[in-house]
Amino acid sequence: MELFNLKDPSEQVNFAQAVKQGLGKQQGLFFPKTIPSIDDVDALLAKPFNERSAEILGLLLGDEVDADTVSGMVNNAFQFPAPLAKVSENIYSLELFHGPTLAFKDFGARFMAQCLSTFSKDEKITILTATSGDTGAAVAHAFYGLDNINVVILYPKGMISPLQEKLFCTLGGNIHTVEVEGDFDACQALVKNSFDDTDIREGLHLNSANSINISRLLAQVCYYFEAIAQLPVGDRAKAVISVPSGNFGNLTAAMIAKTMGLPIKRFIASTNVNDTVPRYLETGEWSPNPTVATLSNAMDVSAPNNWPRIEALFEFDYLDKALLSGDRVDEEYTQIAVKKLNELGYVSEPHAGVAYKALSRSIEDDEVGIFLGTAHPAKFKESVENILGTPVALPKELADCANKTILSETIDSSFESLKAYMLKTLG
Repeated sequence: MELFNLKDPSEQVNFAQAVKQGLGKQQGLFFPKTIPSIDDVDALLAKPFNERSAEILGLLLGDEVDADTVSGMVNNAFQFPAPLAKVSENIYSLELFHGPTLAFKDFGARFMAQCLSTFSKDEKITILTATSGDTGAAVAHAFYGLDNINVVILYPKGMISPLQEKLFCTLGGNIHTVEVEGDFDACQALVKNSFDDTDIREGLHLNSANSINISRLLAQVCYYFEAIAQLPVGDRAKAVISVPSGNFGNLTAAMIAKTMGLPIKRFIASTNVNDTVPRYLETGEWSPNPTVATLSNAMDVSAPNNWPRIEALFEFDYLDKALLSGDRVDEEYTQIAVKKLNELGYVSEPHAGVAYKALSRSIEDDEVGIFLGTAHPAKFKESVENILGTPVALPKELADCANKTILSETIDSSFESLKAYMLKTLG
């Protein structure tokens, strides 16, 4: 697989190098030189999830990784289902929260861990990533205990749920968690600045596990095929996908799936009040506002890192920009959506509530809607209980860590503080 840097197209790498390097020069994102198309989509959709996923990823990676290796990585990473739950007559939820950390990011993080274990041999690596909620847990659990890999996870102080924090800040060992006195955008900026610092980048063999890493992105392509495979054949071309969007990796993956030939009619970029992209799609002006804390905290992102990849899909004529619309769902309507889903017999949480509300505003009578359930409602236990007025039981994954001690250190949002911490802890 050949990829190039969107900011410096002269920088070209293969898949293994892109996975190990994370970002390109000038903090540029890697993007495939070509995106393959699938000859017989219906035949592919008839296959089991893991077999189909290995075929999709094998097609994307080309001859760089042999089929048996890809199949092994997929089987080690995807050990849980992605069921499509019917919510109403023409609306479904794609449940992506059946992995070990109860969030969609388990798919990408576990596949990335498999890739690095395969490509890095005995080379020491430091994974540095920022999280607005679910990435931290998925990355921590995917890499926990792996030889020669240290993980540093940055998260905004007071801006993730207590149970989200417990799930990844209690592991210890090779997992180092850092509470930053700033918002998620400040955490992302620290990650980017670290890649520009030679002492950290080269001295600690730096990599990133955010959705900017191409391995995570490609893994997420697979569950969109799984979603469409579970629809009746006659409904597949009618599918409208509503993606709760923060850093926009998930939507990018959906649009790559469409580029490969998956029959999706159109997409909705569903955001909370941090609505940079919906405003951009409407006005053509890119104007991020200061990030606002919301109930759907994993989407509290005003400067989404993956947006240049979506722009590239349009620029290189893979997709028509008309296939994408945006919608902003405020706090009041988020709560109304969670209540409405509950009335329909479906207990959900604020992120899915945003996607469901945007979908319900947009869907036409001749369309079939799929919104993404990106996290288990128990991960947002306090918010969901406050909205619904009924208790939410903790699944075993959360109950097991609820009383553990937080092991994080706190720093201010300056790069100097992060650099000092990393060199002291890992140098």
